[in-house]
Amino acid sequence: MKSLFWLSVVVVLYVYIGYPALVALWARVVNRTSRVRGFEGDWPSVSIILAVRNEASRLPARVSNLLSQQYAGTLELIVVSDGSTDATADALARFGDRLRLIELRPSGKPAALNAGARVAKGNILVFADARQTFAPDALEQLISNFADSSVGGVTGGLILDCEMDAASAAASEVGDGVGLYWKYEKWIRRSESRVWSTLGATGAIYALRRSLWRPLPEGTLLDDVLAPMRAVLAGFRIVFDERAIAFDRASADAASEARRKTRTLAGNYQILALEPQLLLPVVNPVWIQYLSHKVGRLVVPWVLIAILASSVALAADGGYVYIAALALQLAFYGLAAAGAALGSRERLSRVALTFVMMNYSALAGLAALGRRREVWR
Repeated sequence: MKSLFWLSVVVVLYVYIGYPALVALWARVVNRTSRVRGFEGDWPSVSIILAVRNEASRLPARVSNLLSQQYAGTLELIVVSDGSTDATADALARFGDRLRLIELRPSGKPAALNAGARVAKGNILVFADARQTFAPDALEQLISNFADSSVGGVTGGLILDCEMDAASAAASEVGDGVGLYWKYEKWIRRSESRVWSTLGATGAIYALRRSLWRPLPEGTLLDDVLAPMRAVLAGFRIVFDERAIAFDRASADAASEARRKTRTLAGNYQILALEPQLLLPVVNPVWIQYLSHKVGRLVVPWVLIAILASSVALAADGGYVYIAALALQLAFYGLAAAGAALGSRERLSRVALTFVMMNYSALAGLAALGRRREVWR
């Protein structure tokens, strides 16, 4: 039982502290930051693919934001309406031939992205969502990385309102925790990009060479991880450029964030089935990073359960170290429960709630896959 306790503690510490420190040190040693920035001649043609469903109220502002991007090359905007019933076509009529609208029956986001990629003419595909907005130079910053021939894809930097504004953080039950977690996550991605490649992309703003795009399987949950990781398996890099900025807002409450995170973690389980090559060290050039970061996050919730269970058993035998460990865990989980039940505005309780919610979502994500077998097709 002691071995289980200490091994579990080591796993948690490695995933959240050891690996980030290791990859940061690794990045300082190898530092593969691209030395090629921008194009001396013509910039590549770009197709922006925007998959939407019932987003008519947001689309005019979002389309204007995309069409006003500072970019020296040819730009094509493709909006794919996935079974919208809210007069999406009418909302876009004012833009005339400045965009192409594709209307599908309700088929899901993967089918919408496949449809957009199938008709795209640009050498680079850029994927975006209706909810976010891009900084004026986001597209130019994103595409400039493709001057390096080793780069297959680029993910931009997503900035949440809770990172910039204390009032926005306070307005959300999980704003403080999500903001802190997202800064931590971007720090890891920055290091991974300098070592070789990030492990996926931010769905709100990422780009991929059209030659590397492969149609997504029906039911794919994380296009922004599957498509980039396929490029990595093909020998290309996915780099993180935080100068290419998209803006978004954090979830208003823990329940909304839990639903979003459950889908994300279910998608990470799903990708192990869709691309099992990612688990092979010879085939996957970022195998260490993938196991430590992506797989490690899926393992941690089970390890946390093992720590709690072994602490209870060992504390019953009177070991002071294990009694203290159990007390700390109960205090932490109690703090998270207070944040959930009472809507505490105290920052530490929000951070504790976010941590518990994210790890619970990994368990819920696995359960969700069990209930929805179609996502495995």
